[in-house]
Amino acid sequence: MNRRDFLFQAAVAQRDIRPIRLGFVGVGDRGSYHLDVCLGMDSVEVKAICDTNPQFLHRAKRWIEQAGKPSPALYDRGKTDFLRLCERDDIDLVVTATPWQYHAPVCLAAMRAGKHAATEVPAGLTLDECWDLVETSEKTGKHAVMLEQANYSQEGLMVLNMAQKGVFGEVLHATGGYVHDLRLVKFDPEREPWRLQHSIDRNGNNYPTHPMGPMAWWLDINRGDRFDYLVSMSSKGVMLNDFAARYYGERNPYANVRVAQGDCNTTLLRTVEGKTITLYHDTNTPHPQTAEMRLQGTKGLYAGNIQKLYIEGRSKPEHAWEAADHYKAEFEHPVWKGIDPDKFKTARGHGGGNTTQFMWMRLLDALRRGKEPDQNVYDAVTWSIISPLSERSVAVKSTPIDFPDFTRGKWKNTLPINLA
Repeated sequence: MNRRDFLFQAAVAQRDIRPIRLGFVGVGDRGSYHLDVCLGMDSVEVKAICDTNPQFLHRAKRWIEQAGKPSPALYDRGKTDFLRLCERDDIDLVVTATPWQYHAPVCLAAMRAGKHAATEVPAGLTLDECWDLVETSEKTGKHAVMLEQANYSQEGLMVLNMAQKGVFGEVLHATGGYVHDLRLVKFDPEREPWRLQHSIDRNGNNYPTHPMGPMAWWLDINRGDRFDYLVSMSSKGVMLNDFAARYYGERNPYANVRVAQGDCNTTLLRTVEGKTITLYHDTNTPHPQTAEMRLQGTKGLYAGNIQKLYIEGRSKPEHAWEAADHYKAEFEHPVWKGIDPDKFKTARGHGGGNTTQFMWMRLLDALRRGKEPDQNVYDAVTWSIISPLSERSVAVKSTPIDFPDFTRGKWKNTLPINLA
């Protein structure tokens, strides 16, 4: 038994039934939504909040008080005040939804202070950060979880259930992408202003985790298989300059700045066991958001962009698509069975089966029961590291880049994901 497993089992043996106590670092656009979700759930206390923006900080404080919870402690002494928050002795889980460069530092500070960590995507921006997250989690016995809600859609989990039951035969290939026009978001200083600078400075797949999360579960990544290497290629980048010139004028600095990010990036990954993945990234071109998800096996495939399936020998008429809904009654994932999507409500009344709410329900339940969360630190770093590895490949004319084994061989004896 390694040190992490020993410490985790010791924590389970000593757990009590008190509510999960949270500290939030970053309560702006996305952080405020995570806060709203948690305030709508039972047995949750928000002990402290941290933000550099006083408006966001005091809005979050007001929401917590309006939800009937005790007023939280406020941390607002600059960009590293999360360190003081992490040192509190009345927090179980530190949640971060800051600009990307702070995700790993907050998680590391939380684990070193004896707390579990949950972060918005990505978990880390560099190979060193990702290895630090793994080694710190193993050393402290604390979880580092990435809040990847895309893994919890009803249809995506139905596909996972079908794959695990062998309906698609041997799984061979998956396709997915983050194909989402974010030009307005990138130029909005109140929402996620750091996205624009990443596009200016970096050229690769800057946001791989939303499509990769579900596909990694479908392909048993880190649970019987692992990524071996990747190659990546980007188109030229013209759309951000064009957008700035059209909407802000040709003299706007962003109309002429050199943008590193190619508008369309394609990354190919191959696993040790011979499976392949095509991963797309396109957040600059004009298009509606699309569900670029596909799973191909030896017996058939799932095409998420049209919500259709074809299973050889089963689909009727032969060589014709079937609606994915036709398989729901038989293959809906057990974790969704009997759950009314409309039961999920945030403290401020938003609801309707949001996957973020379902993700939080699963995470908090795992922590209360002393179970390993669905997503672990190896998932967090494996899905995140695709971004810097893709940059390296693009920079050297799509040369293959070896993929690190963050599990150090444990993937060989780890069972596929089980959400029971």
